[in-house]
Amino acid sequence: MPWRRTREPYPVWLSEVMLQQTQVATARPYYDAFLARFPTLASLARARAGEVLEAWAGLGYYRRARHLHEAARTVMREHAGRVPDDPEAFGGLPGVGRYTTGAVLSICFDRPLPVLDGNVARVLSRLFAISAAIREPRGARRLWALAGTLVPMRRPGDWNQAVMELGATVCTPRAPACGRCPVRSVCRARCLGRVADFPRGAPGRAPETVRRAVALIVRRGRVLMERREGVLLAGLWEPPGVALVNGAAPARALRTALARLGLRARLTPAGRTVRHAITHRAIVAQVWHGAPVGPTPRTARLRWVDPQRPGVPLTALARELTRRPLAAPTTHKETI
Repeated sequence: MPWRRTREPYPVWLSEVMLQQTQVATARPYYDAFLARFPTLASLARARAGEVLEAWAGLGYYRRARHLHEAARTVMREHAGRVPDDPEAFGGLPGVGRYTTGAVLSICFDRPLPVLDGNVARVLSRLFAISAAIREPRGARRLWALAGTLVPMRRPGDWNQAVMELGATVCTPRAPACGRCPVRSVCRARCLGRVADFPRGAPGRAPETVRRAVALIVRRGRVLMERREGVLLAGLWEPPGVALVNGAAPARALRTALARLGLRARLTPAGRTVRHAITHRAIVAQVWHGAPVGPTPRTARLRWVDPQRPGVPLTALARELTRRPLAAPTTHKETI
């Protein structure tokens, strides 16, 4: 993996941010493309927020990109462009928590700091037969303390990466390869014949179903997109829509949402439903086709976008909605 062949802080930091909540196979092409577009921390700091989100589009958990961008600007402004090797200073940057601090500073600056992610927690839980869940505060505190006692003073970055790799490739959640594990002889869970019992899982959060109605408004091959606002997906673009709450009728709710944007369009139900998962939400979007009635308001929140060359960061839902060939509908049953 390319981030294992360098000790430069920026590439290592980028990899650790991308690998949060994301598998290596998924993150790898984004990592290469992101570094090609923003090869240095200075180039990332100079970029506009929309450019950063566009490069991140499809990777999900966009708050990571916003925080990394903000942190790059902070490093350029307050640390003369050098990633600080002090745990307090680095840990105070936007989006940088205890895990990222330990990973980046141990790998790049030989700081003897521990790391604890799901892979490390699983290795430690089995090695010492500790019934602790990383998602529970008490279990996390116990595992962090244990990880801190084990990290060596020499080559702490190699140690942390080795334990992470052990969990990712050998001590896997299911069917661990105990026969080729280098620490099998001292693994307490294996000696007890209870490898499958560790770590203890924390109760999962049930996904919340969110019903939406979206307007796929097309003009000359371009789709009308709205820039999202608020905490979730802020700065990304997707066709205008509305959440359907308390059994709201889709046509009426969509009419109100479009009117707030100054839009009128002739719409007809597309007979198509798109399902999409994001964090703990299962989105069920009812699609309406349409054509604009009158001029489109000139606002920063609306833009006609070519789905093949968007030029703006699209949400995963927007890409799914525009994946099929687009054409304006020939009949209209509802004017909104």
